Amino acid sequence: MPDFGYFLSQLFNGIKLGSVYAMVAIGYSMVYGILRLINFAHGDIMTVGVYTILVLFTTYGMPLWLTIIISVVLSIIVGLTAERVAYRPLRSSGEETTLISSLAVSILIQNIIVMVFSPQRVAFHLPDYLSKLHTFGTVRLSTMNIITFVAVFVILIALSYMIKNTRIGMAMRACSDNMNAARLMGINITTIIVIAFAIGSALAALSGLMLAGEYKTIDPLMGFVPGLKAFCAAVLGGIGSLGGAVLGGFILGIIEMLFAGLMPTEITPYRDAFVFLVLILVLLVKPNGILGSNEGGRS
Repeated sequence: MPDFGYFLSQLFNGIKLGSVYAMVAIGYSMVYGILRLINFAHGDIMTVGVYTILVLFTTYGMPLWLTIIISVVLSIIVGLTAERVAYRPLRSSGEETTLISSLAVSILIQNIIVMVFSPQRVAFHLPDYLSKLHTFGTVRLSTMNIITFVAVFVILIALSYMIKNTRIGMAMRACSDNMNAARLMGINITTIIVIAFAIGSALAALSGLMLAGEYKTIDPLMGFVPGLKAFCAAVLGGIGSLGGAVLGGFILGIIEMLFAGLMPTEITPYRDAFVFLVLILVLLVKPNGILGSNEGGRS
């Protein structure tokens, strides 16, 4: 029987993982809330950001802060290019069409990274000052973990303020409620969608850095499964709700790590299946997600 210290350690491991899911899920929710697009390429944009940091920081020796800025900018360019080339021409099509398009973009990005680099895993190490461990009882957190926790809540507060108190935020809410009515009111729909994609892509790049720093390795397919889980987190919390995205991310991360740490070793390899099972069970009870609006469609 695991002792309380071990349980607490696994709980915090879940919070660490959940904070990354929450960051990616915020981007999913912003795009889906406006465009009703499930962007499965979101996780692969995260991979683009991580490989950019790897090349610039490791190969060319640039300062980490500069590589992060370049990584965010490049991720935004990739996200906006996907929106312009693959999604915008299909905006008037059904959700099934844009869903297939996003899967195609995801596979395309994965294969480009494989061709440019290699399909093999490579090491990814953060500077020592970010990897430094801090002990709180039985819990050990790195400086990067602490930064991630703080960043998630700062971003949530900043975006919530923007959506509720700025003209752009009000335009986003109008587009989310009724895009045709928003267009008739003079709102530039394309500009609002571009802003949502830019914010989502920037968050994907930052969350990729956090995920790679935690696992210490990266590969061209590293973003797909975490991106899928982050989408599940957004659905679990109530897709379209930023607070729901964060809540779903933490719940999913905690459940995954508790399952991996407390269940018999024979079944821990199936933790991904367990995560999706939890999602199904929650949606059977709350079809719109935990914080989802009853006025919207079912998650």
